[in-house]
Amino acid sequence: MPIKNKEQEKEMLDWIGNVLGEAIPSNVSYEDYLKDGVVLCNLINKIAPGSVKKIQTKGSNFQLMENIQRFQAAIKKYGVPEEEIFQTADLFERRNIPQVTLCLYALARITQKHPEYTGPALGPKMADANKREFTEDQLRASEGHLNLQMGYNKGASQSGLGSFGNSRHM
Repeated sequence: MPIKNKEQEKEMLDWIGNVLGEAIPSNVSYEDYLKDGVVLCNLINKIAPGSVKKIQTKGSNFQLMENIQRFQAAIKKYGVPEEEIFQTADLFERRNIPQVTLCLYALARITQKHPEYTGPALGPKMADANKREFTEDQLRASEGHLNLQMGYNKGASQSGLGSFGNSRHM
């Protein structure tokens, strides 16, 4: 079970507060603040307006869990990789809060790929593709080189290595 990281949780709450433009209540725990999915839905709507059409502010556990599922669908559509998105139970039943934090960091990172998002950033800048162009001559010049991955190993061989499957005699 991954260990909760209070510093990351605080950093995440600060970022959420900055994006939403509201103060985070200090008397509520990280997971309780996020649990009903309302804050998460407001967050993705602030980042990508109109992402979640219907937000349940009160109701049964099932209705509140729908908020989390709508948030998950919206961030997947926004570009957060599926393997970084937490399961509903990770948050709602507090099964894996660090995965929730990881997912929110992924969302913060993905905002950098969206030029229309001008809100606060979090985390390191994402790398852009570094496309390289080679001339025909440069490509042809490398063809004459043999590297060790191509199977040429200057006469070295494994002959005489008859120890496979045998125990070492000391």
